[in-house]
Amino acid sequence: MAVNIPGIIAVIIFYILIIAIGIWAGRKGANSTTEELLVANRGMGLIVSFFTMTATLVGGAYINGTAEILASSGVVWAQAPVAYCLAFLIGGVIYGPKMRRAGYITMYDPFQIKFGNRVGALMCIPQFMGDLFWTAAILAALGSTIAIILDIDQTIAVIISACVAIFYTVLGGLWSVAYTDVVQLICIAIGLIIAVPFALNHESVDFSRISDSWQGTIPTNQIGYFIDIYGVLLLGGIPWQVYYQRILACKTPERARLASLVASVATFCFAIPAACMGVAGASADWNQTSYTGEIPIPKEKMSYILPLVLQYLCPLPVSLIGLGAVSAAVMSSADSSILSTSSVFAKNIYQQFFRPKASDREMVWVLRIGIIVAGALATSIAIGAKSVYGLYVLCSDLMYVILFPQFTCVLFFDVSNAYGSLIGYTISVILRVIGGEAVVKIPPLIHYPFYTEEAGQNFPFRTLAMLCSLISTVLFSWLFEIMFKKEIIPKRFDVFGCTIVNMPNLHIRDAS
Repeated sequence: MAVNIPGIIAVIIFYILIIAIGIWAGRKGANSTTEELLVANRGMGLIVSFFTMTATLVGGAYINGTAEILASSGVVWAQAPVAYCLAFLIGGVIYGPKMRRAGYITMYDPFQIKFGNRVGALMCIPQFMGDLFWTAAILAALGSTIAIILDIDQTIAVIISACVAIFYTVLGGLWSVAYTDVVQLICIAIGLIIAVPFALNHESVDFSRISDSWQGTIPTNQIGYFIDIYGVLLLGGIPWQVYYQRILACKTPERARLASLVASVATFCFAIPAACMGVAGASADWNQTSYTGEIPIPKEKMSYILPLVLQYLCPLPVSLIGLGAVSAAVMSSADSSILSTSSVFAKNIYQQFFRPKASDREMVWVLRIGIIVAGALATSIAIGAKSVYGLYVLCSDLMYVILFPQFTCVLFFDVSNAYGSLIGYTISVILRVIGGEAVVKIPPLIHYPFYTEEAGQNFPFRTLAMLCSLISTVLFSWLFEIMFKKEIIPKRFDVFGCTIVNMPNLHIRDAS
């Protein structure tokens, strides 16, 4: 197949449009203060907030993954749309407004205020890993889509897309990211809605082929695993800086809540056309198309089902519009996670540990350098790794097991302190590691109930680890507070300030 020249021209035009919007939006942050770049000077309105919150999750991995799971396993296993919808709902009602009323800059500020800089920095580790692998996963998804539709080298596609996202994010920070998210989300909606009717009505599509399998099944011995994955996606989807960056940028807590609730519904709605594309791919007789690969499509190739449907079940103009939708989805998430990583590094690592008195100009440059470095690291991982999406799932797993209980404790349990946090953190890591992880070839040290060699752990051991972390954090925090206050342990050994309020210079102000 020859290089698709019209497709390349269409992608170039789309990228130029995104760059232009990013430059224009960046002018809103022309003062280039740290608060301007990180939280848009707390001036983000409802409409932009809704669009940019939705775009943080509706990315290439979300769109491609929804189509993949519908095609390979059935609707019952399409857990992400429901879980992410509920995660936005919980975040908007419970977590988000509390964060916004406190006027934090990043979601790690409350950790460093209450637990101290060192323990707070420890909480950043799952975030850094998750953001890097998430960005790499969606860049890899875009690379595979462009490679299939345009027949160009996947590495080139990944590098160019990353450079575009890095460029406008460096220029305008959150303002550029937010305004390009608006355009990108509109492109996703238009592209997928246009492509779905063509895919479903293609002559090769016969829904009778999946009449007995479209629902999917949950084997009895996998019910625990099913519950576990819902926990990872639902509660593990709450403690992400990329989400709270938008919450903290809203003008008021009430607007933050409303934007999150609307984004909750929108996130689910965006999964519907992607699911339809997956159904079309599963129902198609690929022998009736120009597809020359292995038929039936093997399960390990189902991750390409969306670009395959766009390429072989849609006319060329429609497939190019669909490609624009996937490109937009990737950009909308890649720029957000790159900015998230660099924001936490600049605010919670660089400033708190190395330069507490850093000038605003210095912080701006650290943030911009961080954006470039984070983007370059994610791009190199996307090019070189073979199981990036699996590594991202593992990091979401760690966010659920490690960070969710800690985030909940620091916000809602006054008794929590650094000692309990460290013990809870350690317990969750140990319980998670001994359960094993096939993605990184860690063998299970414990076989929980329903374990099999073929399927691995079927017991919800991730949820068990999360609950143990939550309970132990609260329990040991209370025990250490009692022991210090009654001087069972002399107060001079209170290295984390359990008996005093630890208030490092985080420049937090009430901004309700």
